[in-house]
Amino acid sequence: MSDMNQQMAARYKNNFLKEVEAQVEMGEWVKMCMQCGVCAGSCPTNFHPGWEHPPQEIFMMIRAGKREEVLTSPSMWMCTSCYNCYVRCPRKLPITHIMHGLAEYAYQLGVAPKFQPTQHLSKTFWDNCTKTGRVNEVKLTQTLYFRDGLMAGIKQGLAMKDVALGLVKAKRLNLMEALGFGHKCKDIKGIHAMLAKARELEAKRKGRQPA
Repeated sequence: MSDMNQQMAARYKNNFLKEVEAQVEMGEWVKMCMQCGVCAGSCPTNFHPGWEHPPQEIFMMIRAGKREEVLTSPSMWMCTSCYNCYVRCPRKLPITHIMHGLAEYAYQLGVAPKFQPTQHLSKTFWDNCTKTGRVNEVKLTQTLYFRDGLMAGIKQGLAMKDVALGLVKAKRLNLMEALGFGHKCKDIKGIHAMLAKARELEAKRKGRQPA
């Protein structure tokens, strides 16, 4: 191996890259990125001001050992799971999975950027659907709308009233869910047991105590 090749190989062998490979979903694919930029050009949120680093830049930063810059970046939270990057990547990297995995890992470490709208949405959605086994759309909307206070929630609700009425007429929104009469999964205890087991297995895999 030439001196140049040895230097290039050494750059890829850093502690943060190993950490990502061990702790982040499909993180072992990071080193396969060839920096073509197709993911950046395919992303529908690339215009958003919170999109500081496109995926290929995040991957290069990981390989360069820039742990703090990566984990505190808001870029992973901009992913909408459209899978454009995944489908178009010439090397078929699971980019969506990696970006979500990095966001989850940063959240677990307590270093994720605060006040990220998508972070709040993800947590709210998860708490909502795991309670009964399915999403309660009315309660989910209420939680999101009233996050910033009563007046902000009322204002947002009035702005979306025509959409809400359309959903009700199309039988896509059940207002009775606000009172707890929505559809529920039959085996709630089984779902909760499954989630508890999943947390246990994940904690064991990563060498942590279950949350």
